[in-house]
Amino acid sequence: MKEKEYSYVIVGAGLAGVSAAAGIREVDKNGPILLIGGEKHLPYDRPPLSKQLWFGKKRVADIFLHDRSFYDQNGIELSLETRVSSLDLRQKSITDKRGRNCQFGKLLLSTGGVPRPLPVPGGDLEGICYYRYLDDYLRMRDEARTGGPAVIVGGGFIGSEMAAALTSNGVRVTMVFPESYLCSRVFPDFLGRAMQKHYQERGVKILAEDRPASFSKRGDALVIRTEKGMELESRTVIAGIGIMPEIKLAAEASLKTANGVVVNEYLQTSHPDVYAAGDNAFFPYQVLGQPMRIEHWDNALNQGKAAGRNMAGAQEPFTYMPYFFSDLFEFGYEAVGEVDAQLETFADWRKENETGVVYYLRGGKVRGAMMCNVWDKVEAARELIRKGEGIEPEGLRGAIA
Repeated sequence: MKEKEYSYVIVGAGLAGVSAAAGIREVDKNGPILLIGGEKHLPYDRPPLSKQLWFGKKRVADIFLHDRSFYDQNGIELSLETRVSSLDLRQKSITDKRGRNCQFGKLLLSTGGVPRPLPVPGGDLEGICYYRYLDDYLRMRDEARTGGPAVIVGGGFIGSEMAAALTSNGVRVTMVFPESYLCSRVFPDFLGRAMQKHYQERGVKILAEDRPASFSKRGDALVIRTEKGMELESRTVIAGIGIMPEIKLAAEASLKTANGVVVNEYLQTSHPDVYAAGDNAFFPYQVLGQPMRIEHWDNALNQGKAAGRNMAGAQEPFTYMPYFFSDLFEFGYEAVGEVDAQLETFADWRKENETGVVYYLRGGKVRGAMMCNVWDKVEAARELIRKGEGIEPEGLRGAIA
């Protein structure tokens, strides 16, 4: 089959891929763009799947990034329900699973991540929902209407958000996770335990410091047996134990990979005509001085656009500091930088366990900040991190007013 040629090919039609197409068009108005996505739906925003859609703040129709006319008007050929099977760097071509191939001038890998599987017997049983896609939301919304109980495996971002969403919709939720408290990777001890207590007061049953040992079927239900001997039965089981960067295509093409596809400050991979952005990109976080991979909306939005502009010749280093956010019942936060509970933390708290700023320090310098029920302070937090000045924790009181 004769190869079709494009100036730009983007593999992955999530937020990073669509933002890259928009970035290309800021610099190159005419070069043909092919945007390839594996799902049947038009590209959409992912955060509402565990947030606004459950609370009536958005409808499904509201989450699509653009309507079909946007792609047509901007000369972006959109190929949905398409999986790329191979990448040939020497020929600068890709082949999809239907055997179609095309050549590219510049390529972006915005392949995102895939849900981490449960590594126990029965972890692959039909009925376990590895919650990540719009179809997952549509299925869980239908199941929530039946009023049956739900079991959530995982106490991180997705697990805690989905527990709040389902509970607020009248579903009885049990959470199982191996850590001692919710969101332990980012919340310091006092905050995580307070949040866990709040969840329990809202009716969420929490089995902390435990994990599934096996899954099996009993009629239409799934049976979860835990390492501590508990047995749970439910038709609704959500696994939210994180994602793995989708690097198979890059690795098989011998691009450099680590915790993602390795890129430089211009978001170029080890091949100068191939770029990566979004959940799968392992990039140099300029302000923090270390490589990172970030799985959040704001990073996909801005990194995607930066990659697209650079593919079209802008040659601009990516220095943006992405933030992330979450909503857990009435508690919400915005955070930026290196937000890791293993770092030294200092809490400038204004109302016990409800409002304040948590600072994350390494070597006496602020590396990250989480603003809890404190809004519109992300830029102030960025500036504090950029300064990189040594500071005593007590000196941080009121630093982000």
